[in-house]
Amino acid sequence: MARLAREISENGLYHIVFRGVNRQHIFEGASDYEMLRNILIELKKEMKYEVYVYCFMSNHVHILLKEKNRGDISLIMKRLLTKYARWYNLKYKRSGALIANRYKSKPIDVDEYFLSVVRYIHQNPIRAKITNNIVEYEWSSYKEYITGKQGLADKEFVLKMLTKDEFVEFHKDEEQLSFTVDDRIKISDDEIRINILKEIGIEPKLIGEMEKSRRNEILKRLKNKYSIRQLERVTGISRGVIHKS
Repeated sequence: MARLAREISENGLYHIVFRGVNRQHIFEGASDYEMLRNILIELKKEMKYEVYVYCFMSNHVHILLKEKNRGDISLIMKRLLTKYARWYNLKYKRSGALIANRYKSKPIDVDEYFLSVVRYIHQNPIRAKITNNIVEYEWSSYKEYITGKQGLADKEFVLKMLTKDEFVEFHKDEEQLSFTVDDRIKISDDEIRINILKEIGIEPKLIGEMEKSRRNEILKRLKNKYSIRQLERVTGISRGVIHKS
């Protein structure tokens, strides 16, 4: 089967996720986490991208990244993953694929949900029950924001939206929205509108006018087929309501 074309970000901002093949660990010790961070820093000097947020977990990685030039993301990720996998395989005397399939990417808008993406990524260790306090987690950008220590993260963009104190308070609340990056087939909004019209017999924009329980029943079913982002555009219902349905 031919690979699906990736969604292109108009503003160059992407939520990147990659995982170990068969969800195996891609980090065994502190030096492995450090190596990936160092590779990202070195590539950043050359390709001039910005990393706003990151979180390295034992078997997967989240990065909120802004490319300098449109389309740079493919080369950035190819070089990053190739270099890290080669180093890891040599260190642990293994062969074969380290990263599952290809990386996943999701264009991100700078809108009212942007800071929720930031919080979602930073709270990965809490959701994984690794820690109850994200400042204790060593392998994310959260600590860089709190301590002011210069590392991988380009903090200025986010700190224009929140002061450091506001940033800390914001992260104390559990992020209720999910910003998973999936492999669902991307179809146009018009195609989704037509499909929903055929399935439930009314225009998607009218779903929001339905009785709440019926509305939520329909939204819950539609979430299994389409992304929350697209459903928000097609129905006019907010992302938060769709997520909670």
